[in-house]
Amino acid sequence: MHNHYNGLKTAVLFGVLWAVLLGLGGLVGLWSHSGTPIWIFAALGLAMTFYSYWNSDKIALRSMQAYPVSEAEAPGLYQIVRELSQRAGQPMPRIYISPTESPNAFATGRNPQNAAVCCTEGILGLLDARELRGVLGHELMHVYNRDILTSSIAAAVAGVITSVAQFTMFFGGGDDRDRNANPFALLALSLLAPFAASLIQLAISRTREYDADEDGSQLTGDPLALASALDKIDGGVRRAPLPADNQKLVNTSHLMIANPFRGGAGLTRLFATHPPMPDRIARLEAMAGRELGR
Repeated sequence: MHNHYNGLKTAVLFGVLWAVLLGLGGLVGLWSHSGTPIWIFAALGLAMTFYSYWNSDKIALRSMQAYPVSEAEAPGLYQIVRELSQRAGQPMPRIYISPTESPNAFATGRNPQNAAVCCTEGILGLLDARELRGVLGHELMHVYNRDILTSSIAAAVAGVITSVAQFTMFFGGGDDRDRNANPFALLALSLLAPFAASLIQLAISRTREYDADEDGSQLTGDPLALASALDKIDGGVRRAPLPADNQKLVNTSHLMIANPFRGGAGLTRLFATHPPMPDRIARLEAMAGRELGR
């Protein structure tokens, strides 16, 4: 069990997400005489999610204009990834570099056999070898923990909830024979259910980031290296953020080790896919303190 019980938190969040879906489905059943169109929308949403999951590596790499590199072109990067992969007993992923100044990194792929690791040119110029090793340990654990699958399932369930809620908004309440349908309740349901689903989906994403921080640091044996790297990356992103008006980058941003856009406050933070950087750094420093105390 992880020190922060992140696996349990993820399971609980998934339980709440499914509860929202089942509750919404039950209410729609009371208000609608036919649920067939709802499940058509749900099937389409699941099909699109499966396509995105199966091609997650291609979609993410294309959005960052990443190019593959050989060991001769990036020997240090290969050395770190090979060492960590062997330590984890997993296949070595393909390695890419993205030609962008903003410092970031991500790993993607539906399983360890079809994984890819990508670093931006900005992060390679910003971090030393020890810090880069901490970052790559974090990213590899996203693949080994099957976080792409986890996020895809969460997105699928949230998408189904949104589809059902939208159907309810426009077609709910049945026909004139159904006099018990409350239009205000239908409107509230249609708005609040997708909102709740989005918050839960984002909470799952943030929980998996904490998990990758912890597991990646256990893989490298050096939590302070990742803490130092995150501090540098946070400052680097502030100086050179990615453009937030590029929807392809927005769709890929949840994979990255740090939010690639300028940080916000209030509701912006509420809808962030990443935990606050000071919290992540504090957890890693506490983890290092516990290891020193053993």
